[in-house]
Amino acid sequence: MNSPDSAGSKLLTPSQLSALESESIYIIREVVAEFERPSLLFSGGKDSAVMLHLAVKALRPAMLPFPIVHIDTGHNFPEAIEYRDETVASLGLELVIGSVPDALESGRVQASTLPGASRNQLQTPVLLDTIRDNKFDAVFGGARRDEERSRAKERVYSFRDELGQWDPKNQRPELWNLYNGFTNTGQHIRVFPLSNWTELDIWQYILDQHIELPSIYFAHEREVFSRDGMLMAVSEFLQPESGETVFVEKVRFRTVGDMTSTAAIRSDADTLEQVIAEIAATRISERGESRADDRTSEAAMEDRKREGYF
Repeated sequence: MNSPDSAGSKLLTPSQLSALESESIYIIREVVAEFERPSLLFSGGKDSAVMLHLAVKALRPAMLPFPIVHIDTGHNFPEAIEYRDETVASLGLELVIGSVPDALESGRVQASTLPGASRNQLQTPVLLDTIRDNKFDAVFGGARRDEERSRAKERVYSFRDELGQWDPKNQRPELWNLYNGFTNTGQHIRVFPLSNWTELDIWQYILDQHIELPSIYFAHEREVFSRDGMLMAVSEFLQPESGETVFVEKVRFRTVGDMTSTAAIRSDADTLEQVIAEIAATRISERGESRADDRTSEAAMEDRKREGYF
């Protein structure tokens, strides 16, 4: 692992970090001024935590004029749900939950019978239903262009048609940071204020702004097993198969998602400074290292986004 000093060349200066913050705040204020029913996707992860912090900062002293939305797979990390609920209570936010378990019970979606299948793909129809039922015309998401190649294709204002689908060949120009939010009935815009941030920028901003995060982002001991070269956490939702041995390892998580498809990484980083040094030294994106469902094909994420995924 590189030391904090050796990572310094990759870190942003305060003025560069302030420029990213200003751009994101500008985008958030544009959306609030332009749309009637915006909302903010919130998973309890680091990116949505930063996005919520920016929204509060952009609109203070007023309360947030829109709800936060969690698409709940029912297979969440308990630490993330606890963090979500504490955040909602402390800020007095309105929380809208789109429930995958409810959709399964009603027959709206069907769970895969394949071994180890996650519910991540089931989030898409539940998200689209939640947007439609609440008449949201703009939805903030925490995606960044450095996460994955299909993310890099997406604009800040990402147009979605009447079916909630994304066409990477049908995107609007955003010259001089001018954003076109026109939609017809049934259409909506996904908005990504963190598009130009990197994972390292996110962590540096968290340190600078003293943003609280779920404890799973920091090194801790946990029962895990190895599957396809990834360390999967033992839980009530995911158990080892024959030949997979459970052992205790010191790990942390780079991203928060469905427990059945989100892997841990070996780490001793239990402070923000140590996490920043670790991220500065890595050459693998967080999704490439931590999301099993993104490994199904090279175009896995883009295929899901075309269907309406985050």
